[in-house]
Amino acid sequence: MSGPAKVCVYIGDALAAYGFGHGHPFGTDRMEAFWDRAQKLGLSDLVCVREPVEATQAAIELFHDHAYVERVKAQSQTGQGFLDYGDTPAFAGVYEAAAHVVGSAVDAAARLMVGECHYAFVPIAGLHHARRDGAAGFCVFNDCGVVMEHLMTAYGLQRLLYVDIDAHHGDGVYYGFESDPRVYIADIHEDGEYLYPGTGAADETGSGAARGTKHNFPLGPGAGDDAFLSAWAKIETIVEQVKPEFILLQCGADSLAGDPITHMNLSARSHAHAAARLCHMAARHCPGRVLAVGGGGYNRRNLAEAWTGVVQALVESQLSAA
Repeated sequence: MSGPAKVCVYIGDALAAYGFGHGHPFGTDRMEAFWDRAQKLGLSDLVCVREPVEATQAAIELFHDHAYVERVKAQSQTGQGFLDYGDTPAFAGVYEAAAHVVGSAVDAAARLMVGECHYAFVPIAGLHHARRDGAAGFCVFNDCGVVMEHLMTAYGLQRLLYVDIDAHHGDGVYYGFESDPRVYIADIHEDGEYLYPGTGAADETGSGAARGTKHNFPLGPGAGDDAFLSAWAKIETIVEQVKPEFILLQCGADSLAGDPITHMNLSARSHAHAAARLCHMAARHCPGRVLAVGGGGYNRRNLAEAWTGVVQALVESQLSAA
């Protein structure tokens, strides 16, 4: 790549392959919906398009238990059964598809760390429900968890900030790092009293040495941009206190009005605002080290608008920093 490092966006069939058939909300057409809009807006000409990367099993096991990974591999061969209690079906090749989600996110993080990319976006990623020992909520492997383990192991980072604006609480990330004081979490989501997974109460702030490093901001059904911006102001205070060395943004689009399985009423403006502000604040603490991952979103028009808004914000931030 010549000249200033560009925003990297990961696009390819191997990444799109992560999805479930038979009318499942998380279909394999989600990446295409985003990328079609990005091309129509001309964003595709302003970013560095990278091919998906498959993670090694060793990388996946930075976060996940070996026995669970082996079970996914076995069910990937048969394509039979569920990987959880009914939300996440196995399919032939599910291991390889999920490994490409993880590998692409890890590759993006590594390129950000060495300055080859200046911000990055992986649309089919942000699988924040997967637990260390199992799948959950459409999520086979938790790429967010693997990325953070990789950053702490390979680069010795001590202050990672995970920001999640998906309608669903990022329980796999929260409980995966509940007692780890190196991982700071700020999560805006629909109140768990009304939506899966039923967690993420405001009093869940971490445990042990990590108490006070996790912040949950549950919003009621129907919450719109005003409620989001009110919670977002608190996140900005957290960013300045943490002074993160790396920021991971899970920008699930299922918090937009009209999603078929949630009850929030955000517009795509909230997602663009979150991305732009994180880049602005990162400039003081970890220039260029903002990785955005797509997360949920089951209304195709919504996810296309939200994710292109995020990428536009990343591109504008990169251009202003160049």
